Amino acid sequence: MDKVVSSPAAAIEGIGDGASLSVGGFGLSGVPNVLIRALHEAGPRELRVVSNNCGVDGAGLGLLLADQRISMVTASYVGENKEFARQYLQGEIEVRLTPQGTLAEKLRAAGAGIPAFFTRTGVGTQVAEGGMPWRYDAEGQVVLASPAKETRTIDFAGASQEYVLEDSIATDFGLVRAWKGDRHGNLVFHASARNFNPLCAMAARISIAEVEELVEPGDLDPDEVHLPGIYVQRVLALTPEQARDKQIEKRTVRNPEDGR
Repeated sequence: MDKVVSSPAAAIEGIGDGASLSVGGFGLSGVPNVLIRALHEAGPRELRVVSNNCGVDGAGLGLLLADQRISMVTASYVGENKEFARQYLQGEIEVRLTPQGTLAEKLRAAGAGIPAFFTRTGVGTQVAEGGMPWRYDAEGQVVLASPAKETRTIDFAGASQEYVLEDSIATDFGLVRAWKGDRHGNLVFHASARNFNPLCAMAARISIAEVEELVEPGDLDPDEVHLPGIYVQRVLALTPEQARDKQIEKRTVRNPEDGR
């Protein structure tokens, strides 16, 4: 039951070329930076990544992007990363933009053993009808676009409406960061780090969690556990320095001259 590994390199063991990864984080919150750096050092290529966003320039998944280690990204947001946008628009990477709530449910459903689900999100748009650019060529022409999805009219909650069928997303590995965790893999997330991290762990065949504070089994109140250890296969305890190493996404300071 002790799932603690000895090093970042041991934590990411087995992640090779072409692996699919669900990677936690919301903006710069809850990003598994230590695991990502270990993966960057290990050198796998052609990675297929599922994440809300793809890091920022020079940090998080941006490290892998900069060295063109990622071949496909499924995400809801491209902003804040100029290199990501450049690679997408110049045909160097495939990008499957997905509505944020739908992306979250795709991951959660996979973890719950649900292969697909119907949703109202995207009905009447290219999300359902197809044609969203997945890949451009170097001249900016669309060479790969999303296909049309199955839709169905369903009577629900007293209304007959059209719904679109969305496939769940299961991955080979999941990389997540938790505020606290025990040796059995039970995890607690802090604030907005909880948005995607639990879902990314649920969707993966092998989930790897870096934890800022490692505690012993029984130290966590069951009511505070956000993700039970059944979803986690490996736990990496961070050093105090690694736990404190966090970026600020938008630094805002007061101008002392304006009196506010």
